[in-house]
Amino acid sequence: MRNLFRRRRVRARVRGTEAGFSLLEVLITLVIIALVATLVGPRLMSGLDRSKTTTAALQTKALKTALDTMRLDLGRYPTAEEGLSALVAAPANATGWQGPYIDNSVPNDPWGRPYLYIPSVNVDEAPRIGSFGSDGREGGSGSESDVYSVDPVGGESPAPQS
Repeated sequence: MRNLFRRRRVRARVRGTEAGFSLLEVLITLVIIALVATLVGPRLMSGLDRSKTTTAALQTKALKTALDTMRLDLGRYPTAEEGLSALVAAPANATGWQGPYIDNSVPNDPWGRPYLYIPSVNVDEAPRIGSFGSDGREGGSGSESDVYSVDPVGGESPAPQS
C-alpha cells in the first residue's frame, strides 16, 4: 500500500513539471475570445440602448398618469413654473392637492437628465413629458430619438421600435 502512494506522488511531481499551457495556446485562446467579443459586443450595446428608450417611454407614461391623477384633484395640470415637482410637493395656493402622486422624487431619464415638462397651451389638453434621448438634443433617430408621453401631433406616442 505504501508503494502505491509513493508511485502516485512521483507521477504527480513528474506531471507537475510538464503540465501547463504554452504561450502559443494562451495567445490563440485570447484571440478567439477577442473575436467572439467583437461579434457579440455590438448586439449587447444595442440591446442596452433599446432598453433605455423603452424605460424612458414607460416612465413618461407613468408621470403622465400621475399628472392626470393630480388634475382630477386640482382641476388643472401644473404650470410650467411648478413642473413635475408638483407631483411630490404641493404647489403654492393649490387647494385640493392630495399628493404626493409618485413615490420619492421625480426620476431622471435613463441618461441621467431631468424629464422635460411642456405644458399645453390649451387647458384641456395634457402636457407633454419627454426626454431628448441619449444625445440630449432635440430630434435624432434610434437611441438618440426623443421620447414623449404624447407625440407632438396629439395622441399617445408610439411604442419604441426594436
